[in-house]
Amino acid sequence: MTDAPQRPHPTDVPAPAAAPLDVPAPVTRTSLATDVALVSTFAAFIAVCAILPAIPTPSGVPITLQTFGVILAGLVLGWRRGALAVALYLAVGLAGVPVFSGGAGGLAVLAGPTVGYLLAFPFGAALAGAFAGRALRVPVAWRYAALVGSGLAASFLTIHPAGIAGLMARLGLPFGEALAIDVVYWPGDVVKNLLAAAVALAVFRAFPDLLRTRR
Repeated sequence: MTDAPQRPHPTDVPAPAAAPLDVPAPVTRTSLATDVALVSTFAAFIAVCAILPAIPTPSGVPITLQTFGVILAGLVLGWRRGALAVALYLAVGLAGVPVFSGGAGGLAVLAGPTVGYLLAFPFGAALAGAFAGRALRVPVAWRYAALVGSGLAASFLTIHPAGIAGLMARLGLPFGEALAIDVVYWPGDVVKNLLAAAVALAVFRAFPDLLRTRR
């Protein structure tokens, strides 16, 4: 005769699993907050580049790292945010904060020989960012050269022509003499673009999200 099946004792029944604790959803940074942070950071970086010791020139337009910061903003941030970063930098400087070369600030700089270069900076950053968008799609082996070309094209299509126009307007120079002054800055501009492309690639390697969210 077989034994009757034994019913489990109430204490032998496993207790139901405890309900998991409610974990708050992670806070997602808004696109606007990210844009503001990046634009502000690069605007401050350009200001630092501008107020570092400059090399004076007879024309009154010193050689600074401003162009490096402007082009780097476009390469890293893209055409829209790069232009906004430079525009913010200019707005702060024109409002009177001494963030321009030599510690200058205020609307008085618009009467100086640097006016053309300054006003062209946002367009230079925008164009560098637009060109870089295509440059970053080329094979990796060619990406550095493509970024260098993007920065140089932006500089020579916007910043230098506007700078020459500013020299002609503020110093009363004919085109040939203004061009001769501007040529002095070309070698340094090439070096700054070489450096900007290298730094941009290093930034993308360290922060790959920036590469995916450029705009």
